[in-house]
Amino acid sequence: MSSESERRHQEYLKNVSSDEKRKLSSRRHQPGRIWSGLTFFGMVGWTVAVPTVLGAALGAWLDRRYPIGHSWTVSLLVAGLTFGCFNAWRWLSEEEARITTPEEGTDDAP
Repeated sequence: MSSESERRHQEYLKNVSSDEKRKLSSRRHQPGRIWSGLTFFGMVGWTVAVPTVLGAALGAWLDRRYPIGHSWTVSLLVAGLTFGCFNAWRWLSEEEARITTPEEGTDDAP
């Protein structure tokens, strides 16, 4: 082999090795992919649903206790939904970063 083809071959082997290490690391972090996926859906659902329901409940209580010109229920429902969506987005971003960032001590760095 020429030196150029040898260099390309070594670079190819390095890329394949890096990809394989990343896949193995990902599998270690995701036991039972189906259950892991369902857990993600459940966590995102609860992360959005709980603040939304709490905001609506607090708003309904405020509407009964302090009636004014606008609806506390709708206002706090939207605020809870916004807060829940932001939390879900932040949590998913952190999980993605945790999964895609190579672990210390491995040779996965690009």
